[in-house]
Amino acid sequence: MKPSQIHSAINILREEYKSWKTPAVTIVAQCERSPYKVLVSCIISLRTKDDVTAMASARLFARAGTPAEMTQLSAEDIAGLIYPAGFYRNKSEQILEISSRLVAEYGGSVPGEIDELLKFKGVGRKTANLVVTLGFGKPGICVDTHVHRICNRWGYVETKTPEMTEMALRIKLPEEYWIEINDLLVAFGQNHCHPVSPRCSSCRLNDHCSRIGVSTSR
Repeated sequence: MKPSQIHSAINILREEYKSWKTPAVTIVAQCERSPYKVLVSCIISLRTKDDVTAMASARLFARAGTPAEMTQLSAEDIAGLIYPAGFYRNKSEQILEISSRLVAEYGGSVPGEIDELLKFKGVGRKTANLVVTLGFGKPGICVDTHVHRICNRWGYVETKTPEMTEMALRIKLPEEYWIEINDLLVAFGQNHCHPVSPRCSSCRLNDHCSRIGVSTSR
């Protein structure tokens, strides 16, 4: 993909996005701009299907929607509410630990800076960027496996890790697209541009894509 093609690619993705299922964490952010709920739902979402994430988040937030309320629950309580999310027991302990630190060290508020968020156990750059962008509406680029894979498949970047992709996109991607690139490419990756055998024959981005690493497609 040539740098100049990113504008038309984003416009196509915006049109297609309307027919795709919205990622679960984005739904949480759309319902209520709560950095805390975005943070917790993102933790739940790791290695978990979107439908499970959405239901688990809803059950948990019905009981506790703030760090202070969460600290009133036990790790066992949280685990029961987010089950069957992947690694639900580990995530319940992580959610409780983060909530306790937020209450004790941050006055019950989630910090809005990536470097501060990275100080919390289990919070990586993907989660931190998601909280900053969806929770606070600040500029940031959340790069997960979909964004990393697709940007390299397009030939828009040439990187080996999601963190390298984030840094490359911060240089190359116009800032007007920073916040929405994750939503668009997660939905695109889940619904069309699959890791194995992507739907290239019906893809409106065929003329933009270098199809790097694609050996079989539909």
